[in-house]
Amino acid sequence: MRRFIAPLMMFILAPQAQAQTKPVPQLQAVPQPAHQISFQRAGQEIARMHFGPDLRRPFLFPIIGPTGRSLTRMGHPHDPEGHSHHNSVWISHNDVNGVSFWGDKTKGRIAHQRIEKIADEGDASSVITHHAWIDETSNKPLLLERRRTQVQLLEKGEWLLILDLTLTAKDEIALGKTPFGPIGVRMAKTIGVHDGGGTIRNSNGQTNEKEVFWKRAKWVDYSGQIANRVVEGITLMDHPDNPHHPAFFHVRDDGWMGAALTFEAPIKITPTQPLHVRYGLYVHARMPSREELDKHWQMFADVKLVEPVGKKK
Repeated sequence: MRRFIAPLMMFILAPQAQAQTKPVPQLQAVPQPAHQISFQRAGQEIARMHFGPDLRRPFLFPIIGPTGRSLTRMGHPHDPEGHSHHNSVWISHNDVNGVSFWGDKTKGRIAHQRIEKIADEGDASSVITHHAWIDETSNKPLLLERRRTQVQLLEKGEWLLILDLTLTAKDEIALGKTPFGPIGVRMAKTIGVHDGGGTIRNSNGQTNEKEVFWKRAKWVDYSGQIANRVVEGITLMDHPDNPHHPAFFHVRDDGWMGAALTFEAPIKITPTQPLHVRYGLYVHARMPSREELDKHWQMFADVKLVEPVGKKK
């Protein structure tokens, strides 16, 4: 008789156990070896964070478009040595108290410290990380950074990447006047205007480097062929709460775009005045109209993160 009791109990408890199961999130941030985290939609990677101790700065690569190809690349297609710091999507700045964190041969390095939290919320996943902006001359941090990297799924394979940064300092620190920083995007070679016949557009209706270069805008879009007769792109968006909004955008027909925070004037960070900035990247199919991109910028401007970046648990 006893041999029937265990199967019978399992049969009785099965509905209860089944009722306690939770749905599998459509999007998950999955830790990987070698200091990496993969953002996966239904098990397929759409983006990957890199933050290893040997890196000059954390970055994201690849950035996968709706048809499954990366819309960004590592390095300049015609100058891989001189532009080795073009790491797909990255955060840095060319002048922090006179120290450059922009290039790979400078004295500034953004070192990963720890992961605070990884959260999966169904169609959105986020990772909160801490970094130190170190002056290698003195081996002391000039800035401490708390970064929230969030991926939000959209329809038809499109998605939104949000980078939310809070920079703090023990002493007064100046982000100097420069067109380089804090965010850069190196597009895939075939999307570039020169190499693939792609197109740069901004929220003012201007096109390509000649018109968009060093102009203020709410957003800049870079679209082009990622495969034969397949057009996709990325829209880099400046948040309305960022200082000096709308940002000046630094763009090139060779496949590069960035939003410049201190193009016209420096910004001071003090112990009582941290700096908070937010940027969005809309990863999209085809070449959306200017009106469509305005709507996505407004969605980005209105989006509520799962947890405010400044709140620590």
